[in-house]
Amino acid sequence: MDSLSLARLHGGMTTTATDTTLVLGATGKTGRRVAERLSALDVPVRAGSRAAEVPFDWEDRATWAPVLDGARAVYVTYQPDLAVPGAPEAVGELARLAVAAGVERLVLLSGRGEEEAQRAEEAVRAVFPAATIVRASWFAQNFSENFLADAVRAGVVALPVGDVGEPFVDADDIADVAVAALTEPGHAGRLYEVTGPRLLTFAQALEEIGRAGGPAARLERIPVEAFRAELEQVVTPPEAALVTYLFAEVLDGRNASVARGVQEALGRPPRDFADYARDAAAAGAWG
Repeated sequence: MDSLSLARLHGGMTTTATDTTLVLGATGKTGRRVAERLSALDVPVRAGSRAAEVPFDWEDRATWAPVLDGARAVYVTYQPDLAVPGAPEAVGELARLAVAAGVERLVLLSGRGEEEAQRAEEAVRAVFPAATIVRASWFAQNFSENFLADAVRAGVVALPVGDVGEPFVDADDIADVAVAALTEPGHAGRLYEVTGPRLLTFAQALEEIGRAGGPAARLERIPVEAFRAELEQVVTPPEAALVTYLFAEVLDGRNASVARGVQEALGRPPRDFADYARDAAAAGAWG
């Protein structure tokens, strides 16, 4: 469902200044989509970023309380990832401050199969029991927005992955679930594990992109050590370690199953990867 459909569904919803929703990571894959949908519903949105009028920075805790002031709801994404050390403590403290600020609804984007992410969920729930957790599998948009887009465009995607299937989830589905939890009753305290409707290997995902009119890219399997060494040429060692962890451990088969979170939250099935690939190609995602 797109933003206009959501607006029609909520037809005529009125808001006041106290309806402000804080969106952390409002320029990211899901945050941008959440902010757009909220705006389509006439919900006032406060973007949480270092460049905002009221700045927010995960590395500066002095910015956390001011940005929460006056917010009714909060969408929380943690940068760079909930898998990094210290993330559970950070999001737990933010949730505590949200309670103190009178925030009524909090939605945390979490990662499927990540132990640190699940510790972060527990830290949030310990102080904000009504929080909604959206635990997502790998984003389909990783193939077209930033991360793997250049490699797909070049025709060769070199990754340390095998034939394990992953139920790639569309970021639009994640945003729809988050907006429902931020604006509708019935989602307090829920855990939604969101995935796509079927398993695909990375090689199969690339084939789907080619069939949809995108680049005819192929997967090149490389050792983990070589992958990390290549990453360290373009990003910092901690960032390379994080991405390597996600590929080497989270893609070990632990997530090779589909879940019903999208259906449970929205009453409809999740979008298929083929639909994502078709729309991305039509929009010129790969140039």
